[in-house]
Amino acid sequence: MPRSRALRNRFVDAPGSLGERMRLARWERFRRCFPGIEGMSVVDLGGTAEMWLRAPVRAKHVHLVNLEEHPAELPDWITAEVADVTDAAVAAELSARGGFDLVFSNSVIEHVGGHGRRRQFVAAVETLAPRHWVQTPYRYFPVEPHFVAPGFQFLPLAARARLVRRWPLVHSRPDGPESALDAVVGIELLTRTEMRYLFPRSVLLSERVLGVPKSLIAVRREL
Repeated sequence: MPRSRALRNRFVDAPGSLGERMRLARWERFRRCFPGIEGMSVVDLGGTAEMWLRAPVRAKHVHLVNLEEHPAELPDWITAEVADVTDAAVAAELSARGGFDLVFSNSVIEHVGGHGRRRQFVAAVETLAPRHWVQTPYRYFPVEPHFVAPGFQFLPLAARARLVRRWPLVHSRPDGPESALDAVVGIELLTRTEMRYLFPRSVLLSERVLGVPKSLIAVRREL
C-alpha cells in the first residue's frame, strides 16, 4: 500500500480509525432517529452496497440508486440501479413504484452539481418517501473531509487543483491538471443556511467534533 494511502487509512478509512468511529456514532444516531428501521424499505440515493454491508444497522430492504455500477452479487435484501435522481423522469418513475418508507443519503448532495440540481435532488427526496435522513459535510468545519485538508474548501479553485495533486491524504491522486480540476470542482460544501433553505420542514441536526459542527443532517421522522 502506498504510504499516502496508508496514512489516509490510519485517520479515515481503516477499522478503529477516527473516521470509522465517527461513522459508527452516526449509525447509532440514525438508529435512534428511526428505531423501526429493521422493518423499513429504504431508498439510498448515492449509496453503496459495501456501506450497508458494513453498517451495524440493517433495514428490511435497501434500494441503491447511484451513477456508478453496482456489484453483480448482492444479498437478497439489497437491490440496485444506475440512475440519476436529479433527472425528474427518473425520480417520477421511482416514485411511481412506491413502497419506500425512508430516503437515506450520505455525503451526496454536495456532489450533484449546482443549486438547480440540488433543488431537483431535494424534490426527489421529498417525493420518494415520507421520512428522510440526508447528511452532508458542513462547509465551515476547519478540515475539508473529502481531502482531509485544513481550510482546503476556502482556497481558490486553481490552488485546490494544484494542491490535490500533491496532498498525501487524497483518496485517489489525480494524474494531471484536468483530472485535478474534475476532482475539486464538483464538490460544493453546504452551509447551515443552505440546508435550512433546502429542507425547511425537516429537523436539522449537527454532528460535532470537539464541539464544532462537522456535518449537517436533515431529518424527517414522520409526516
